[in-house]
Amino acid sequence: MKTTIKLSLTVLILTAFMSSCSDKTVERITYEANVPVYMSFGEFRTSFTKSDPIEISQPGKIYFKDNYLFVNETGKGIHVIDNSDPANPSKIAFYEILGNVDMAISGNILFADSFIDLVAIDISDIENPVEIDRIENIFPDIVPEGDKWYPYANVDKSQGVIVDWETRTITEEREPGSSWGGNLYRGELTFLMAADGAAKWSAGAGTAGSMARFMLNDHYLYLIAHPWMMKTVDIANAEEMNIVDSIDVARNMETLFLLGEKLFVGTTTGMLIYDVSNATKPGLISHYDHITACDPVVADENYAYVTLRSGTRCANGRNLLEVIDISSITNPYLVKSYPMYNPHGLGIDGDLLFICDGTAGLKIYDKSDPLEIINRKIAHYPDFNTYDVIPMKGTLMLVGEKGIYQYDYSDPQNIVELSRIQITGKEE
Repeated sequence: MKTTIKLSLTVLILTAFMSSCSDKTVERITYEANVPVYMSFGEFRTSFTKSDPIEISQPGKIYFKDNYLFVNETGKGIHVIDNSDPANPSKIAFYEILGNVDMAISGNILFADSFIDLVAIDISDIENPVEIDRIENIFPDIVPEGDKWYPYANVDKSQGVIVDWETRTITEEREPGSSWGGNLYRGELTFLMAADGAAKWSAGAGTAGSMARFMLNDHYLYLIAHPWMMKTVDIANAEEMNIVDSIDVARNMETLFLLGEKLFVGTTTGMLIYDVSNATKPGLISHYDHITACDPVVADENYAYVTLRSGTRCANGRNLLEVIDISSITNPYLVKSYPMYNPHGLGIDGDLLFICDGTAGLKIYDKSDPLEIINRKIAHYPDFNTYDVIPMKGTLMLVGEKGIYQYDYSDPQNIVELSRIQITGKEE
């Protein structure tokens, strides 16, 4: 009943009257809406801090560097975990970064999104991080998501950064027939999303999961600044970051994966391949199109592996693993597709293919013959919701709904769970 009431929005026309100034009929309407909660730009841009470890409650992207595992707490910051002993991981700090979803690390510098800004943080002393630079407004109109059943009230960007929403009753005056509600269909806002290869790495860089929207290439950082815009940031001097290129892509981009001098871009309608031999000027080589579906991608020298999934943002999607021949980089083509349950992130290491198949759990395959992958399942860990993975030299790091899991896969026929970090409120 409550949902029905919300959906109807229960617009109450309180009064209609003739305006004495303009002779125009005006309606006064009252309705429930998401009203923005602002933080001043000054307060927002001095908000970064480090705190003692906190509980993991809503994990997002993962990143590995120098025996540390970095786990995003969606919209709030990054958990820092000492993973020098994967059987006994230990949380050592939490970096409070408002509006954070993505990250990348080059040398001793952590690059992270913070709502509308990109921040560079020196983590040479990992327990005493220092913000050293910030590119303001690189991510336009990024806001947290409100209650999906209500429209969004008008936004005044001069008030600061939107850090939350409150559901409140508001009253507006409108001419009959005109639209009401500042962003009723949410078209003018880009909402903070946690999701939507195990990644190769360049010298001094760490390793990202397959859901990454940040990707390092030597002294440059590629990032999805907007669903249809990719930016290149020069990070050679992290204290003076500089945007050197922007590419408009007529697609909804989701993920980035680097293989040598090729950048693979996963979009909701296909895979794009860019030449990044000139790191400052990515050039489109080719594309492979598919039906509308959420789409992370990883690749080796001969094949790209793409998972397609249905979901609330991926209407009309199917749940598949697609294997694409990229031996001729200018002419990628589908070799075979395999049915999956609801695949999300994936990773590769040698002949091993790891797939996070949503609530169907973790699946591990021998990918040596791309035509027989489905018949070469090595292991299946069902009955838990999986999101993304990083395979790294015999150790698999996995983030799922109930925890951060690690497995020893050095013997693929005898995979052993090493540890798990429980997520608050998601006990087994």
